[in-house]
Amino acid sequence: MNAGHFWFLVTGASAALTHMAVFALVTRLWPALMPELTNAVGFVVAFCVSFVGHRWFSFKGTSTPLLTSLVRFAATALAGFVCNEVVFSALVRLADWPSWLALFVALVVAAGQTFVLGRFWAFKR
Repeated sequence: MNAGHFWFLVTGASAALTHMAVFALVTRLWPALMPELTNAVGFVVAFCVSFVGHRWFSFKGTSTPLLTSLVRFAATALAGFVCNEVVFSALVRLADWPSWLALFVALVVAAGQTFVLGRFWAFKR
């Protein structure tokens, strides 16, 4: 495993834990809120962790300007979130999974997509 892959995993895990922690907090504070909206709040907070970690650690050798990376990563992250939300909602609504387990699975599925788009487009070397 090279340093880029290591930092991708650390950053991804940090963002995922942030997402899950915010999800848990918002669920506890506003239990009547739809889980899909709670998931969106977690995504917004985790996006910040993810961008900073990927820009300065996972893909630190990039020559892509900061603003370009931010715009590209936002598009990448939104694509990942759409994937996440579809998986999450299907597992919660159709399969009747507990929301915390559905969130975990959705985050894992979206992580693969985020890596490919991040590596080969948002932070292209």
